[in-house]
Amino acid sequence: MIGRLHHTIFDARDPRACAEFWSALLGEPVTYDDGEFVVVSRDSETSGLAFQLAPDHVAPTWPDAAVPQQIHLDVMTDDPAVAGMEAIGLGARHLRDDVYADPAGHPFCLIRRPAWAPPLA
Repeated sequence: MIGRLHHTIFDARDPRACAEFWSALLGEPVTYDDGEFVVVSRDSETSGLAFQLAPDHVAPTWPDAAVPQQIHLDVMTDDPAVAGMEAIGLGARHLRDDVYADPAGHPFCLIRRPAWAPPLA
């Protein structure tokens, strides 16, 4: 092993808004924020999602490949339909089926929790 995953980093025009969205969606706190780089993780010593300032970021146009999706996350949930409504309430945009976009346009999927995964708290 050469290393271990630290943060998954998204470019965003407004890193704080993206972090607040993902913080609310995943129930994890914002643990670092210098205005240009914002981290969402369980605590300040745990890897998580990070959002860095990219003033010229262009939102993905998925499913149209004109601007690729760049990255996407699968978020497990007990009920994707209910979770989808809650995500929209947080600022997500519904794209189709169980696919949504965060406030910066990054696509993510709400998937039913696999049987092997422990119940969501």
